[in-house]
Amino acid sequence: MKTAIVGTSGAVGQELLRVLEERNFPLDELILFGSSRSAGTSYTFKGKSIKVKELKHNDDFKGVDIAFVTAGGGTSLEFAGTITRHGTIMIDNSSAFRMHDEVPLVVPEVNGEDALNHPLGIIANPNCTTAQLVVSLQAIEKIAHIKKVHVATYQAASGAGAAAMQELENQHKQLLNGEEPTVSKFAYQLAYNLIPQIDVFTENGYTKEEMKMYNETRKIMHSDIEVSATCVRVPVMRAHSEAIWIETERTVSVDEALEAFNNADGIVVIDNPANKEYPMPLGLTGKDPVYVGRIRKDLTNEKGLSFWSVSDQIRKGAALNAVQIAEYLIKHS
Repeated sequence: MKTAIVGTSGAVGQELLRVLEERNFPLDELILFGSSRSAGTSYTFKGKSIKVKELKHNDDFKGVDIAFVTAGGGTSLEFAGTITRHGTIMIDNSSAFRMHDEVPLVVPEVNGEDALNHPLGIIANPNCTTAQLVVSLQAIEKIAHIKKVHVATYQAASGAGAAAMQELENQHKQLLNGEEPTVSKFAYQLAYNLIPQIDVFTENGYTKEEMKMYNETRKIMHSDIEVSATCVRVPVMRAHSEAIWIETERTVSVDEALEAFNNADGIVVIDNPANKEYPMPLGLTGKDPVYVGRIRKDLTNEKGLSFWSVSDQIRKGAALNAVQIAEYLIKHS
């Protein structure tokens, strides 16, 4: 098994290295690719130093079985043909191919079997907020069809990359020192603030990030589910949170929902309000599961439930999900 990572130097690329090693992914050779700026940099994997090769339009991917591509949509679009030309399966972390009719959009706990049909040699990883959402929705969908979802996201700086995380840290230091905070990665100062915009606005008043949650959820779940999202950037370093309201076709009790979440793949329930126990990003950074808590009836809807979810979006929302897709392919090949 020859495996490649494209975009090793970024936050997701670095996490891919860790996840592949932690899960003892069955590879015989790992090749790292990057831009001309990153080429020549070395990274350690299983005690071995690997030098980054410059990504070029050549035959470097000949013999590569799986390539994890996490270098942005522009790179994915430009190099997809080069990467897949000789039969390499490209697992893409960008938004470039997510809604392409011939590219499966996969979260293994929900629709792993879709990964087996990839006519273009490309499998897409969903948006981080969608991946987290559908894992929790699928648990309920198994016992009662979900008609509607309202979700408010509380997205950490890490969702905008390593530079954004550094900017948030720097802003706190600058403000404590009485300095004017540097604002570059975000439209506004994030420290001590909330920004109710992630990505650009579309004609309907929703942002592209919010529309991704609508469209991607329907594609992954093969469902007519309706999703209305409000996506907010919050001054948290890492791990996204979501407040979720769902309406099901039949009434689902809290006990039923709790049992469904406890039985679901990829979910850990932390739901003990009496002892102030519920998921929070502070303690769940670097963890693999989607954590669910605050499970309760929706007071406005007899067929409604409300719950809270936290997940490390660099892992389940990106690197881990991509590796799980590859593991699914290997298991079912």
